[in-house]
Amino acid sequence: MNASIGLLAQTLGTFVQIYLILMFIRILLSWFPNINWYDPPFSVLSQLTDPYLNIFRSIIPPLGGIDFSPIIAIFALQFVAQILTGLLNGLAY
Repeated sequence: MNASIGLLAQTLGTFVQIYLILMFIRILLSWFPNINWYDPPFSVLSQLTDPYLNIFRSIIPPLGGIDFSPIIAIFALQFVAQILTGLLNGLAY
């Protein structure tokens, strides 16, 4: 049982790392206005990351034309992931 909880914690950590990389790529690509978000590689990235980012975009409006919500979204995801991973690792050992 402990090994499966440890595996779950590792899987959660890996998933969060991959999702953070995808969000970082999405944020970097948003600086290029010529990107068509309906083209296949970009539409997949948008479909994966925008639902989570839109939660924070609805709470935090852009200030001076700069959208700070992705920064808050990244910090929130890392914070929750660290808590969950810590709890799962605590249960595993």
